[in-house]
Amino acid sequence: MTKEKNRKITKRGTFLLFFFIFLAIIITITLFKIQILGYDDFQKNVIEQLTVETNVNPLRGKIYDRNGVTLASNKTVWVLYLVPKKISNPEFIAKEISNILECDYDSVLNKAKKTGYKYQVIDIDLNEEQAKKIREFIDKYSLTDQIQLNASSERYYPLSSLASHTLGFVNADGVGIYGLEKVYNNILEGTSGKYITAQDAQSSDMPFQYETYIESENGYNLVSTIDTYIQYQLELQLETAAIESGAQNRAAGIVMNPKTGEIYAMAVYPDFNLNEPYVLDELSQAKLDEYQKDTKEYRNAYLNLLYTMWNNKAVTELYEPGSTFKLVTTSVALETKAASLANRYICTGSLKIDGYYRAISCHKRKGHGNLTFAEALQQSCNPSMMKLAFSIGKEKFYDYFQKFGYTSKTGIDLPSEASGYYHSYDDFSNVSLAVYSFGQTFKTTAIQQLRAVSVVANGGYLVEPHLIKSIVDNEGNTVYEYETEKSEQIIDADVCKTISQILKEGVDGEGGAKNAYVAGYSIAAKTGTSEKKDKYDENGQTSYRVSSCVAYGPSEDAEVAVIILVDEPTVGSKYGSVVAAPYVGNLMEDILPYLGIEAVYNENDIEHIEIEIPDVINKSLGEAEIQLKDAGIAYEIIGEGEEVISQMPIGGTKIYKKSGKVLIYTGQDLETHTYIPNVVGKTAEQANLILTNSRLNIEIDGATNFVFGKSAIVTEQYPIAGTSVPIGTVVKIKIMFTDEED
Repeated sequence: MTKEKNRKITKRGTFLLFFFIFLAIIITITLFKIQILGYDDFQKNVIEQLTVETNVNPLRGKIYDRNGVTLASNKTVWVLYLVPKKISNPEFIAKEISNILECDYDSVLNKAKKTGYKYQVIDIDLNEEQAKKIREFIDKYSLTDQIQLNASSERYYPLSSLASHTLGFVNADGVGIYGLEKVYNNILEGTSGKYITAQDAQSSDMPFQYETYIESENGYNLVSTIDTYIQYQLELQLETAAIESGAQNRAAGIVMNPKTGEIYAMAVYPDFNLNEPYVLDELSQAKLDEYQKDTKEYRNAYLNLLYTMWNNKAVTELYEPGSTFKLVTTSVALETKAASLANRYICTGSLKIDGYYRAISCHKRKGHGNLTFAEALQQSCNPSMMKLAFSIGKEKFYDYFQKFGYTSKTGIDLPSEASGYYHSYDDFSNVSLAVYSFGQTFKTTAIQQLRAVSVVANGGYLVEPHLIKSIVDNEGNTVYEYETEKSEQIIDADVCKTISQILKEGVDGEGGAKNAYVAGYSIAAKTGTSEKKDKYDENGQTSYRVSSCVAYGPSEDAEVAVIILVDEPTVGSKYGSVVAAPYVGNLMEDILPYLGIEAVYNENDIEHIEIEIPDVINKSLGEAEIQLKDAGIAYEIIGEGEEVISQMPIGGTKIYKKSGKVLIYTGQDLETHTYIPNVVGKTAEQANLILTNSRLNIEIDGATNFVFGKSAIVTEQYPIAGTSVPIGTVVKIKIMFTDEED
């Protein structure tokens, strides 16, 4: 072998040696990257190819009222899906499933034949009966590998529409999108678990030892401040107020503890069914029916009506508070020593303010004449309020306007709380000062207004309205509890007591809120009627009004504060004294005794009190007389028998104690019927005299303090005039002050 040839072999060998060394280095580096640097990523990719993760949804936490009544819960529904690649007879399966569920055969068959897919969902909301039939079908033909039926959880509201605007609801994914469901979604929803299944190269499940289960954590439960009974009563009064006044833009109300800020009830009328939140209420549907179906206008109208229906008017919409703000003006006047109870005011029906082109009117165009400080508030005199505001001064007035919370949100735990509309101090003119004094040209929310009213009700403190009482886990352990924090005192307690007494005397006497009177209880109340200056009718006039009433009781130590507002009343009066105050009174009459506050009756209350009649049928005449005398009920014996065979009114009926009478029948074939006279339009005293002279009993609904005013008249009666009824029948009359002042 020549040297040249040896040199070539050596060179080739060297080249190959270095080539393999280089290749080994590349492989080593690559393996280092894969096994060391990229281990986690490659392991993840391999696991993802070999495993399937199935989320295990946790149970959403429940929502309770303050007494443990369930407001939001969960119910079991069943999810049905097919495993197409394992189905051997798709036609048979499609036929049976479509028959059981009464659904489209072709749709099920099409899904059963999609062998390229691992799962095909047939239905996500089977009820228990449907699920039972599907299970029987699966078991009968051993189809567990071809048909899957899994339990799932769906949000359920046991009381349907109660507190709908406060509770809110969840979307199709179980996420809260309105109300408490939205605000506390992270607390309620819990943490999802996972079920991890290993698969082989043919995508078949591997043995159970390769499976992993990560348990889900159910959501916490929310105990709200809502009281179901009070909520129901509020909704009842709102519905009645809205319907009787022909409200065109809904009605809203709140009941709150003025000392703690706990919301006992919050409602909007109309409400909606939380279990079917996409179905419009009747009034909204009637508006939608004005549009032609299957048009763009129809779809847009539906969405607008739907969003309006969901919105919590008490928190998200602004209005001018009107005369209900006057208790703030008078409180500030006394607090700053700008006025005293000794002050007197002359009201001629209007007042000219520098900087405004015309005199600003009082609601009583003829004027109130000579008024005391108390009368100025009770009779809601605008010129008197303007004079008070100027005596306070622009700087101090605006300072207290801020302190009462009108320039900041309340911070209530509900979504989309609106910010008030008001002038900055730089733009706060003398005209602004004048009209702000009686609640005009600035806007607030109902919750903001009730918070401001509560300052006077609770002795001078600004509280934070809230709906959460505590958060508890599934074992009942408390993990969070709300603690009330008092602000600095805004108004002196003695000033608050003075204003409360003035308002209470106005309710008992000749104030604008006398329709809110409740026998046996001291109620402080103020009504308001504000003009909507940014909305015009077809004639270009600002004819729309918001009628409202605020109240708290007992006035000397308030345990509850209330606001009811009715937006755009169209039937009868538009004044808050008629549209809102009676329903506030009805509400207070129901909830104050419920809260354990005992009635204390004065002489006038006792005269107007109602009493429940005992049942004396089948008792001896002597026993019946003793029982009725002990109850303090007047009676008349008809017949000459010794045993009571019937009575009118029947036992359990309530009658007007002052003039009510029970007729006791002890014989047969006696004259027992009479005709009901017409008392609508009569004063309460006249109606009482007419009905008792007709040997009929009377039940009063509405203003029972009618002795204080001639303007209290009968607005409704039942049964209607001309009806033939048994003697002694109770005629229910509705009495209302109609002098229309706020």
